[in-house]
Amino acid sequence: MVDRRVCRFMFVTALLLVLPGVALSETTCDHLTATGNAEYPPYLWRDPHNPHRLIGANADLIQALGSALGLQIDVIYAGPWSRAQEEVRAGRIDMLAGYFLTTDRAQALTFIKPPFLFTPSMVWVRKHEAFPYHQWSDLIGRNGGTLVNNSFGQAFDDYAQANLSLEAVPTASQAFQKLILKRNDFVLFEQYPGLALAKKLGVEAAVEALEPPISSEGLYLALSPNATCIHPALQARISDEMQKIVSSAVPQALVKSNLELWNKQQRDGLNP
Repeated sequence: MVDRRVCRFMFVTALLLVLPGVALSETTCDHLTATGNAEYPPYLWRDPHNPHRLIGANADLIQALGSALGLQIDVIYAGPWSRAQEEVRAGRIDMLAGYFLTTDRAQALTFIKPPFLFTPSMVWVRKHEAFPYHQWSDLIGRNGGTLVNNSFGQAFDDYAQANLSLEAVPTASQAFQKLILKRNDFVLFEQYPGLALAKKLGVEAAVEALEPPISSEGLYLALSPNATCIHPALQARISDEMQKIVSSAVPQALVKSNLELWNKQQRDGLNP
């Protein structure tokens, strides 16, 4: 007669072979990955000491989330913004640390609500060459620059698609360089990242942001539905812990401390 322990072992082994995803998702996934826009200080940028790693307010917030969950979450550089988004959609990276919510994006990724920060997006122009701007319609008839697969909120995205001429490039650096070279009349980019990038490129005296912002959108944590490690129970825990973090003073404090860190790195000549 076959020993009961042997039978049980054979049964469990067979079950794991048939349902490997169940065992892996519930027991061995203690290590997740996140990425985001690498040209986005003080929210995210490449670590000058380790360019394969992203640092910033969003990265620190994700680290705090990982600690609360008892998981290791590595915030890694995945290439230009458009590629980073594709890596998460495909499930090769588990989450995006900072994403504006749109209808199309909500169909591709799982957004954890509420947003953890809000950031205004601005119309950037060459200094002393500003044009009258008070509303979106003032951008009609002018050539603008933006990033590939970037968004400024559903309302503005819909308006821009119907009315504006925007040229998308892979990186914000390219967009600002085209502005300086007078190949575009304006660039659409967020406020703090735009200030930081202009300083890094040495063009802070040559550009300015026009008021009012075109939008002020929430930055969300977005999970890949194709990530094998993020099972429903973990997703629920992520949602619970993010709500606790967002209701605290932590997100704004992280923006302030990382703005100081970015400025210090620039003074020290540390560029990724």
